[in-house]
Parts: sequence; C-alpha cells; structure tokens
Amino acid sequence: MSINNATASDWDRLRKQIPAIDESLMQVYLDMADAEINPFDDDAEEDVVNKPSHYNTGSIECIEGIQASMSAEAFNGYLKGNCMKYLWRYDYKGKPVEDLQKAQWYLAELIKELIFEEED
Repeated sequence: MSINNATASDWDRLRKQIPAIDESLMQVYLDMADAEINPFDDDAEEDVVNKPSHYNTGSIECIEGIQASMSAEAFNGYLKGNCMKYLWRYDYKGKPVEDLQKAQWYLAELIKELIFEEED
C-alpha cells in the first residue's frame, strides 16, 4: 500500500502502533528550540551539544560554512551521516548521553531542513 492510498482506518491503526512523541521527548525538543532562541550565556558552562565553542570562528559557525559549501541534498546527507555516527558510537566513547544529544541535534537540524524544503 502507498501513503497516497491510505484510508482513515489505516491511519488510525498506524497511530495505535506508533504513538505520537511523548511529553518527555517533546520537552527535549522544546529545550533545544529554547537554546536556539536565547543567546548563549557567557557566564554559563559551555553547551557542548548545541553550541560548542570549538565550532565557531568569528561570526561564522562551522555548520553554516559546511551548508554553504554543499547542495541541499548533500547537506541533508551530511546531517543524516552525523546522526548515524553519534548513534553508532554513543555506547563506546564514555559520554553516551552527550552523544545521543548530539545525534538528536543533527536529527532536529535535518527535520528543519526537510520542513524548509517542503515550504519552498
């Protein structure tokens, strides 16, 4: 069956099998969005997931330079690859939560890119 041929009952069955994002995960996404809206507090401890200082030179962040150097398709692949990298290694580097948060950051960026592409 194709997504284009799905009926209301198909969608209801799917909703029961795969529930929406639970509130605890939603809070993680809200916190990530809040971190993007509010400027980084210089007095606070460095945010190694959302705004690592070693990825910022002057007024350009590394991720922005990478995006500018690639096509949209290539950049989406880069985001997906980094997501996979952090998921792959989270259990081996000694900072599993940090690596999972980084994977989540790249996934959120990929989602934003796909939403932006749909709007164009």
